Amino acid sequence: MERRWVIKETDNNAVMQLQEALGIHPVLCKLLVDRGIDTYDKARYFFRPEREHLHDPFLMKDMDKAVDRIVAAMSAGERILIYGDYDVDGTTSVALMFLYLNPVYPNIDYYIPNRYKEGYGI
Repeated sequence: MERRWVIKETDNNAVMQLQEALGIHPVLCKLLVDRGIDTYDKARYFFRPEREHLHDPFLMKDMDKAVDRIVAAMSAGERILIYGDYDVDGTTSVALMFLYLNPVYPNIDYYIPNRYKEGYGI
């Protein structure tokens, strides 16, 4: 069976209206419209989300255990190591955790393994 790409038609009027409202390049507006972000309000929500619009992090499995462990380590004065991997979500997660925790708990470090020497994943 042959597979074929189907290129979605773009609503060019929505692209032009979004470009006019946002003052950004039409190519970026096309990408946004193709992803359902076709109004100024939707674009504002996408680019400038508010805290109450974020998902509850405790929906993630065992988040309560992770938080309890971090709090216990901080209370006991233990050194905390944030271990990540080298892909985009891994390095971003490590950076966010480090930047959030370091100002309130400086006994912290991070480690991102060498993909060629240590492989992939935790």
